[in-house]
Amino acid sequence: MAKIKDVTITEVEYIAHRLATEIMIWNEPIPNFSSREPHKLESCVQTPFQTFDGKLLYKGLIDKAAILFYLMIKNHPFQNGNKRVAMTTLLVFLHKNKKWLKVDNQKLYNFAKWIASSDPTVKKQTVEAIAEFLKKHQIKM
Repeated sequence: MAKIKDVTITEVEYIAHRLATEIMIWNEPIPNFSSREPHKLESCVQTPFQTFDGKLLYKGLIDKAAILFYLMIKNHPFQNGNKRVAMTTLLVFLHKNKKWLKVDNQKLYNFAKWIASSDPTVKKQTVEAIAEFLKKHQIKM
């Protein structure tokens, strides 16, 4: 089994943020990357790889991608554009691991909006729904 590659803050800045800014404008500008809340963003990209007592908290690519997508949306590390940056970050993460999503851009954005409006008390169920969505739409590259 191949080791799952993480996504770095540098990749979020130079690939995901830039892509979201350039191709996902939707009449709402995304502020400069330097306006982010650094500790929130770092937490979002590190959490999928956390361990407890030597065991991974999130096993497998899908579980890691699901929690990454959830946290990038719900923790709100940017002043604006969190869903769009979360979408592009998710795609960068999947691409690094030789996967992709075959899903309409608007459908993915609508799903991200649903996550953003989800009740935080049902985080576990929301992350499970994200995992199911990713399983349904993922393809190999």
